[in-house]
Amino acid sequence: MADQNRSESGGGRIRTWIDQVVRQDEIDPYLEQGKPFINEERIWREIASGSNPTPERVRDILKKSLEIQSLSPEETAVLLNVKDRQLLREMADTAARVKQKVYDSRIVTFAPLYLSNHCVNSCLYCGFRQDNGGMKRSRLSMEEIRRETEALAGKFGHKRLIVVYGEHPDSDIDFMEKSINQIYQVRAKTRKGHGSIRRVNVNAAPMSVEKLRRLKNVGVGTYQVFQESYHPGTYSQAHPPGTLKGNYLWRLFSMHRAMDAGIDDVGIGALFGLYDWRFEVMGLVHHARDLERRYNGIGPHTISFPRLEQADNAPFLNDMKYRVSDEDFLKIITILRLAVPYTGLIITAREPAHIRDKAVKLGVTQMDASTRIGLGAYSRETDGQEISSQQFMLGDTRSLEELIGDLADMGCITSFCTAGYRIGRTGERIMKLLRECHEGDFCRMNAVITFREWLDDFASPEIKVRGEALIARELAGINRDLPKYQGKFRPMYDSTCRGKRDLYL
Repeated sequence: MADQNRSESGGGRIRTWIDQVVRQDEIDPYLEQGKPFINEERIWREIASGSNPTPERVRDILKKSLEIQSLSPEETAVLLNVKDRQLLREMADTAARVKQKVYDSRIVTFAPLYLSNHCVNSCLYCGFRQDNGGMKRSRLSMEEIRRETEALAGKFGHKRLIVVYGEHPDSDIDFMEKSINQIYQVRAKTRKGHGSIRRVNVNAAPMSVEKLRRLKNVGVGTYQVFQESYHPGTYSQAHPPGTLKGNYLWRLFSMHRAMDAGIDDVGIGALFGLYDWRFEVMGLVHHARDLERRYNGIGPHTISFPRLEQADNAPFLNDMKYRVSDEDFLKIITILRLAVPYTGLIITAREPAHIRDKAVKLGVTQMDASTRIGLGAYSRETDGQEISSQQFMLGDTRSLEELIGDLADMGCITSFCTAGYRIGRTGERIMKLLRECHEGDFCRMNAVITFREWLDDFASPEIKVRGEALIARELAGINRDLPKYQGKFRPMYDSTCRGKRDLYL
């Protein structure tokens, strides 16, 4: 593998690169009177103010959410404080209704593709941290990226990826551009032609506006940066001072710079287990609200909420006093669906299958499958996990086909649609459609077309039978609910049945 056991010598070169990354002039414009939108004292006051909510107050808030209106931090705090079992059931029911109203029964699937694990940071919870001498370091070559992409698009049938880079000069913007171009160029053989990756999302370190413009121009979909913890003290504890990631504000305004660079699909997230989960939920809501306020109502395209998992030689995991229980984790998902009703919610394979299945019923819209996070693991066809080469350990190792079958049993159709990004339904345009519950019309039809394509190209006979039953139900619903689109939709669907590929409305 390229760069295997690569020496981390050349510290001067790395230090020079680090010193050039953070730009104070790309932090200051987003401060209000010199302060960020996260105010620790204010958040705790908001949480306290929501104590002992009345049923009437809770139900008024649920009604607002069902109207696809963003909740205020104060309203979110009320939901955080709900303990009554009946009200919790009503919250879960409303969350499911919000998801159905905005996104219908679709679940979008993707795969993570790790391209490098060299890192200049020393995050105390991460296996990739620079101080972990036992980690097997590598960066994929362009040929290895091609092989990984062929496996993902040709063997499993994935259409979208989240590409993950370590923060290091060897995986900076030049490597990102080359690797994304390589992924988009791959054409992998399938039963009826070829498979390809149609949307490359990126999980990478914070960048300057100039570099983010280059990322946009290479065709990136959603740009993800997770704040990890919104609590400044915890952030400093987990990210040692003097490291690049130790700059809280540079990371906090990553999405603001991305929006100013023209990337209008951005994904935020927090790593639950670092600090009190209630504070982190409030941080996510404040983040979404600040983006909405500054960018004409455009909030985050997605929100992620991973929990801390076992990682190689990660000292933060030795004393996890803020570990999040399954019950609280499901409550987090419920509240986020209610507080930011238009956004996509991503639950990753960090979580075990039974928790992910429950989360689907609470409003999750995106899941990864066939997940392998060791570098080069897809083309090596290894199903095992190696803690010495992974950022963390996975809880759900179901294949894409297994997940599709399980989702079908729950009445959910797997969508491989990438149309919105490709025809400009992003940013302000998609936010308007989502809030008005019209985006789901297009996505519903495109889900059926792309699911039909996947069934014919990749499904086993058993899964195809289960998928056919689901498609029959969806076709009947589209015929009933969306008659005005039949003139466009039905010919595309019929063409897909005859072997045409990559059709969408």
